[in-house]
Amino acid sequence: MPDVSFALLTGTLVALAVASFMLAPRARTAEGFFFGTSPAGVAPGVWTLTFSQVTTWIFARSLLNAAILGYFFGIAGALAYTAYYLSFLTGAWIVDRLRFERGARNIQGFLHQRFGRIGTGSFNLLVGVRLVSEVFANLLVVGIVFGATGSLAYTVAILAVAGVTLGYSMLGGLHASLRTDVLQFGILTALLIVLFAMMLLVPEFAPGAILASSPELVSPGWILLLVALIQVPSYPLHDPVMMDRGFLADRATTRRSFVHAFWISALLILAFGLLGVFTGLHRSGTEEFLDTLTRLLGQPAALLLGIALVVSAASTMDSTFASTAKLTVIDMNLGRRSSTHGRVAMALFAAAGLLMVFFGTQDLFAAVAVSGTAALFLTPVIVWSIAFDREVAPAALVAAVAASLTGAVLYFLESSGHVAWIEALTGIGHDYSKLLLLNLVALTVGLTAFALGDRGPARRPV
Repeated sequence: MPDVSFALLTGTLVALAVASFMLAPRARTAEGFFFGTSPAGVAPGVWTLTFSQVTTWIFARSLLNAAILGYFFGIAGALAYTAYYLSFLTGAWIVDRLRFERGARNIQGFLHQRFGRIGTGSFNLLVGVRLVSEVFANLLVVGIVFGATGSLAYTVAILAVAGVTLGYSMLGGLHASLRTDVLQFGILTALLIVLFAMMLLVPEFAPGAILASSPELVSPGWILLLVALIQVPSYPLHDPVMMDRGFLADRATTRRSFVHAFWISALLILAFGLLGVFTGLHRSGTEEFLDTLTRLLGQPAALLLGIALVVSAASTMDSTFASTAKLTVIDMNLGRRSSTHGRVAMALFAAAGLLMVFFGTQDLFAAVAVSGTAALFLTPVIVWSIAFDREVAPAALVAAVAASLTGAVLYFLESSGHVAWIEALTGIGHDYSKLLLLNLVALTVGLTAFALGDRGPARRPV
């Protein structure tokens, strides 16, 4: 990395740290720390919630995943990752049914009433792993931006971003996260618009070539689109950052914020995916995405991308820490309802994420694929328990959880090269084709188990 770019990235990180601490007043009440209310007790408004939702879902890993999938698989890859943002619409429906029609105060309470400890236990395990993976993945991207894996710059950048975001998150909790998200939304949106405009202005840009970049209907990009559509119903339910924001404001504000977050974030992530498609069409040999981008658009574009990744990582990190505090203290009742216990939870999850960075996998999309597959046991819950309001035997949930977790673990082992059982049994070789097969099997097992375990209309109040 050129010295000038490194200096500007470092300056951006310092400026972001200063601005974040200035915008993050110390939370004086548990309501402000865990539920984002202002010191006067006012819930966040529609645009604060919208911008917060967008910045927490347009995170560093998302930007790179969208670009890299477009880079290797064309328009199909970009559309596949964009499809995950339909989760805002399914998430809005889930929140509306549970909170405003059934009176549920959180997901855990609903699951405990319907399935007992197996419901809350399996859900909390899934959500906890997802939160740790969010810390890991965003810090990993920050490290990659600043230097080669294992280098001093890589390590210092990771520790700095972890320390800064943890610091102001511990100071103000969810209220601080919401306030800083608004600033980060403005910066991130401006950077993405500039990058997209730079692409449009170069002579090599050809809309027709981009639209025709995925001609094979059986290409991995189109297969991944099918996987995304399978996972979209359950994906938001296992995302505590999204779900937490569905329990903060009134019904009209919540609905509007989810809808606005959908179209804004979908447009932004699709634009970034198209940037990946464009660069992929002009790559040379085994050239990587960042190298091709720099060659086509110049060093300024690479710098803007680096800044965007750092800002988006910070926006997701503070929201993740706020959700870990609420998960452990409020939803799981593991400590007294105080900001002190919430801060301890934040620190523990930050440490777990750092351990994964330095000792875990370096595959960014693996976390999305694995967590999305593991969350498939929630789809039968959504269909039977939330949509149709049916009672189902807890054993059915056990079967659905077992199928989903087996699929997630098997995909991780297959994609990591530890085993090759699926190809040996079916002849399917590409990872995304294996992922689609595992998702279909896990979903079929879960839906079948719930059909067999159906006990009739629900009689117990939520």
